[in-house]
Amino acid sequence: MRKVPLGESLRIIAQGSVNWFAKRPVVVSFEVTDSCTCFCKHCDHGGDRDESRNMKPSDYNRYMKELRPCVVQVSGGEPLMRPDLLEIVRNIKSDNGLPYTILVSNWSHMTEEKYVQLREAGIDEFCVSLDFPDERHDDFRGLPGLYQHLSEIIPKVAALGHDDIVMNNCITTSNVAEINAVADKAAEWGVNLNYSAYSPRRTGCRDYFLTTPDQLTVLNEQLDRIKSRMDKSHWITNNKSTLDATIKYFTRGGAPDCKAGLRWLVVTSDGSLQPCSMQFKKYGLHEQARMVREFTEKNSCDQCYVSIRSYLDKTFPQLLRENVSEFFSFKPR
Repeated sequence: MRKVPLGESLRIIAQGSVNWFAKRPVVVSFEVTDSCTCFCKHCDHGGDRDESRNMKPSDYNRYMKELRPCVVQVSGGEPLMRPDLLEIVRNIKSDNGLPYTILVSNWSHMTEEKYVQLREAGIDEFCVSLDFPDERHDDFRGLPGLYQHLSEIIPKVAALGHDDIVMNNCITTSNVAEINAVADKAAEWGVNLNYSAYSPRRTGCRDYFLTTPDQLTVLNEQLDRIKSRMDKSHWITNNKSTLDATIKYFTRGGAPDCKAGLRWLVVTSDGSLQPCSMQFKKYGLHEQARMVREFTEKNSCDQCYVSIRSYLDKTFPQLLRENVSEFFSFKPR
């Protein structure tokens, strides 16, 4: 996450601490649609899907009352394809400003007007995918013209001064040498940047997973430079321990001891609870405790180190220390 003002930070810490010890999810990802405008090479979504069973906006309020996360991701598919997205966000957000709400989107449908409306509805952070610092992004995402659109709309809305846009770069074999070039592009556009790691579990394809000594050498060199840049600025939102764990994930070929279903979970577009977006055992709204018993406590999957996990895959003292020292700010929004 980007830096968060003090008052909001304290509310997130308080609710997150309660959830941690009560064995409720700290983060919930609502997949509001399975449809997407892109056909990404590293993703199992793409194109139009059956939307007839999607939850209605009012349904999200029931899920918030039951799960009570302090952070919510609104994702898909492509969430901007939902014409009622503003109502969904309003039903997720409470009067006290929680949860901290992140829109995860490819921004193919984003306009300045939509950006402003979504901020007013309650979006705190806009997470936007960027695989390459040029038109190669279009090929990887399967959508011609997407990079040109991003290069126009992102600097335009960033200039409004809200500091709430975070580019997300998913590290793969095809773009590992571009890690710092992507950082340069985010700096040029005036936005923040977060790195995440490719998982082969979503598509079954290991072609994009770093395995060779040469690939791992490039990863280490690129991330070492990123870490040195982080000493001078906070616009790269990962902490260094997460980047070190990302290197370890690729080096060992996985990351064991996943806490999906406990520390975080996914709510599918039709309202089912899933441990994560790549584990498809479904549970009902009131069955999170059963999910923990049946899935989390027996989970042996080690095939991802995605952004949600990378933030929460730590001890409580470490998580608290890193968030307080690196991501919270005394500066008002």
